Amino acid sequence: MRHPGRVTGLRCSRCDRPACPECLRDAPVGYHCVDCVDEGRRTVRRARNFMGTEGRGRLLATPALVGLNLLVFVVLAVQAGNPLDVERAPLFGDFGLWPWAVVVDGEWWRFVTNAFTHFGFLHLALNMVWLAILGWLLEPAFGTTRFLAVSVLSILGCGAAVYLFGNPGSIGAGASGLVYGLMGAVLVAMRPMGFNPGVVLPVFVLNVVSSFTLPGASLIGHAGGFVAGAAVTAGLVFAPREKREWYQAAVVAAGLVLFVVMVAVRTGQLT
Repeated sequence: MRHPGRVTGLRCSRCDRPACPECLRDAPVGYHCVDCVDEGRRTVRRARNFMGTEGRGRLLATPALVGLNLLVFVVLAVQAGNPLDVERAPLFGDFGLWPWAVVVDGEWWRFVTNAFTHFGFLHLALNMVWLAILGWLLEPAFGTTRFLAVSVLSILGCGAAVYLFGNPGSIGAGASGLVYGLMGAVLVAMRPMGFNPGVVLPVFVLNVVSSFTLPGASLIGHAGGFVAGAAVTAGLVFAPREKREWYQAAVVAAGLVLFVVMVAVRTGQLT
């Protein structure tokens, strides 16, 4: 009893202990005390969605990714002394994906940092709008951990494709590979998530067209990010229900191994 000093003729219909009206809650049959209600909440298994996530998660990774991109752009603008000419900033040269710097100086971080470096404000704004929209659609359903896994492997897939098939003398930057990876994730998961293909597909086609029309767009990077995001999402979505977390972890690990193999092959070619 929570209030032993109170006189009551009521009892919990589950544990049969006496309880005052303040400590009882309505139940399908009779009343349950607050202790039994709390115990029931702990023992009841929450429903999981197609990805294995309990309920709808919160937006954590999406605002963090957007915020980090904005922060890097501010630093670039300050270093360059002009937000319209951020390519002059020393950090731009340190963060962009320049294959020769990877081969000669071992600057492997460029495979990740290039996704947070942009050529200008318009480049940044377009990518951040799409990142916010796609993250808002995917992260609550995927869960933060799985969403981050898809995001990171999309970034690495974009970098690996540029490194393997692109011009080693050029420098690449931008979150477009991440955005296209999330687009691939949406296309794979749109049926389980209940999206209407008639709404999703035109948006995807519009972005593909923009890749061919916008000057300087890296088609190789976009394709690499898209394939990586779609493939990893397929592995996460269609993993067997039995030991689903183990299968999903294996999919992510396989993606990382493939990235390392692709980079190793290209590094051998360039050296």
